[in-house]
Amino acid sequence: MGRSTSTESSTTPARLRPGLTPTTDEMQCISMAMDIAKQRLANGTASNSMVLHFLKMASPREQMEREDMKKDLELKDAKIKALEAQVNSEQKWQEAMAAFSRYRGDEGVEFSAPPV
Repeated sequence: MGRSTSTESSTTPARLRPGLTPTTDEMQCISMAMDIAKQRLANGTASNSMVLHFLKMASPREQMEREDMKKDLELKDAKIKALEAQVNSEQKWQEAMAAFSRYRGDEGVEFSAPPV
């Protein structure tokens, strides 16, 4: 018995299993669109707008804008961590002051966090 040959041609898209989440579905669609774009660019059938899109993506200005966006995200993450640390510090300060007041025998005294 000989090997079986596939009846699908190279232009027939392979059946992909559905993504498990909307995000994986989106990533599959992006991957398929990129494959089509690569094919069209390689065989010379890409539209002018497709060629311009990829030229723009390769420009130094676009790369700098991406780097700026990345740094903005890092800055936002740092600000969030700093705010979380401040809240944690305030809670620890209040707990410490309450423990000191219990040690002195001052029950029921409320303390507010010091100004930052």
